[in-house]
Amino acid sequence: MSPQPNRGKSSLFFGSIPTSQKQRDYLNKGTIKYLLFLGSLVISITNLYPVAAHQVEVAADVGATLHIEPNDNPSAGEPSQTWFALTRRGGKVIPLAQCNCRLAVYAKPYAAGEPPLLEPALEPVAAERYKGIPGAEVVFPKPGIYELQLNGKPVSGARFKPFKLKFEVTVADGSTDDSRNRQDVNGDLGEGESQKLPLWAIALPILGFIGILFVVLQNMRGSGE
Repeated sequence: MSPQPNRGKSSLFFGSIPTSQKQRDYLNKGTIKYLLFLGSLVISITNLYPVAAHQVEVAADVGATLHIEPNDNPSAGEPSQTWFALTRRGGKVIPLAQCNCRLAVYAKPYAAGEPPLLEPALEPVAAERYKGIPGAEVVFPKPGIYELQLNGKPVSGARFKPFKLKFEVTVADGSTDDSRNRQDVNGDLGEGESQKLPLWAIALPILGFIGILFVVLQNMRGSGE
């Protein structure tokens, strides 16, 4: 009698699951690990390279979203329309008419008690879906890092707590002439500018993510045949 093929080995060691199923399970686990790793990498890189992202700060029961035209990238020496979308807890908008607000602009770093560099007058503006919110035209004198402080108290009849909100703003050089000889408000121009990653540094992990996903799917398809 000829020996029968040993078809029970895979069942003996792996139970009733066929070897191909084991391979697919292994590939599935590997895929999840790669996706989680590359997803975290892409998120961390995009966080280092913000594009036109509004700043949001919260104090007490008041929150504010800062936006500076154009595209949250102000240039030195050029008027920049600045507005604050003030809201109470729960999302109700606080118009300038209900807030005794004051805007102060400081060049960083600055000492405690130092007077502000600028105190632009606030006016009610309409921006996006907001109406009557605080806004001002700000002209940053030099490139560098600034701090915008918005202080506010409720007027009679308004219901929110006094607040003090701080926003950090990076201002770029508004002119290409003699840029090598200019210094920003922080001393060294290179230290004052924000660090930005090139586009290829963002595209590379995304392309790697797509490539690995394609290879894994091809392997899974080959294992299933």
